Amino acid sequence: MSFVAGAFAALLLLGLPIGLVLAAAGLVGAVSIGGPGFLEILAPRFHAGVSAYVLVAIPYFIVTAEIMNRARLTDRLIAFASSLFGRTPGALSHINVTSCVMFAGLTGAAVTETVAIGKTLIPAMRREGYDAPYCAAVTACAAIVGPIIPPSIIMIAYAASLRDVSIIALFAAGVAPGLMMGAAMLAVSFWISWRRGYAARDGVAVSVILRTGVSALAAMAIPLVIIGGILTGLTTVTEASVIACVYALALGVFAYRTLSLADIREALVSTVSFSGVVFLLIGASNLLGWYVTRSGLAREAAEAIAFVSQDPIIQMLAVSALLVVLGMFVDVLPAIIIAAPVLAPALVALGFDPIHAAMVMLLALNLGNITPPVGMTLMTAARIADTPYELAVRAAAPFYVAHLLVILLVILFPAISLALPRLLGAAG
Repeated sequence: MSFVAGAFAALLLLGLPIGLVLAAAGLVGAVSIGGPGFLEILAPRFHAGVSAYVLVAIPYFIVTAEIMNRARLTDRLIAFASSLFGRTPGALSHINVTSCVMFAGLTGAAVTETVAIGKTLIPAMRREGYDAPYCAAVTACAAIVGPIIPPSIIMIAYAASLRDVSIIALFAAGVAPGLMMGAAMLAVSFWISWRRGYAARDGVAVSVILRTGVSALAAMAIPLVIIGGILTGLTTVTEASVIACVYALALGVFAYRTLSLADIREALVSTVSFSGVVFLLIGASNLLGWYVTRSGLAREAAEAIAFVSQDPIIQMLAVSALLVVLGMFVDVLPAIIIAAPVLAPALVALGFDPIHAAMVMLLALNLGNITPPVGMTLMTAARIADTPYELAVRAAAPFYVAHLLVILLVILFPAISLALPRLLGAAG
């Protein structure tokens, strides 16, 4: 085991792509168990990792988000969110958070959401006197709601890594924590705006709210199509992703006429590029997961967690702290691929509900989107705001506290994540 961990760390430090590191570590583990003859497992295990039918949903969700961005449907969501706050101090900050929550049901990826919202709202906030580090912080910290509110690419990757976890249950489990994250971000936004005296905007008439709401209604229907179809059982995850893609394409081409052939081509190229990364990670993780299962690492992890404390809350807090640290150095998707096959079976063996354990793990790792030294989402927002990353990290501190509070509440009260899946019959 130590040899495999050493090989993994060495390859990671050499700067190899994380997918290749995962595959190489899995091969080293296979050889350590059964010698060179076990190298023949590479192809069938990799294929098994990416052959699940539900994974077809990933490129469809990605292309749906790309089409939404290029069809400028984001502008309609922002206009509606803008009409809701009127003369509220710090209105643009709250609009930023609200737009991210609305957009969360469309993308499933935090960086995509940061770019879509940030390119419009960060320059607008700067013009109204908000300091650049805060603009980057509020955008990035609100955008990480995206991977928690369904549809979620990281949830699909998590389920694909374990195979015995229901994606429908995960999607349902993410609704309440995701909305709590949005509410927590709004609370911090109101508090900071009040303390700093950020400006209010001009009042907005009810007629404007209605007009912008109707204009954005078709765009806001996309998450309803996805989530409603999946959670009610009318569609599978894959079917919902296809319907959403066709619907977004129809909106951009025929309804709003804001989508050109060049936009569609760019959306497809971006989708193929991103999907290739995701499928490489999932296939490589299946290879490493085989080694984890055969080596008994999950059992050792359960024993290590139990050694820390017999108290379930302390155990879950310890796992969450470990995952937050892991997320600081490894991007969210590969971090899930690395951690899930080891820690999820360990937590289930200790008596935790698999959906509750999954949601806590996803929330903790998702924080890695905004924590240094990696924090790709916050780094992206800092680039858009043209501010040093270090200042953006400092400005994000109150939002870190809010996110940690949400994680703590989900740990202490499992019903937050389990109530909806149980109501729908998707969890025990």
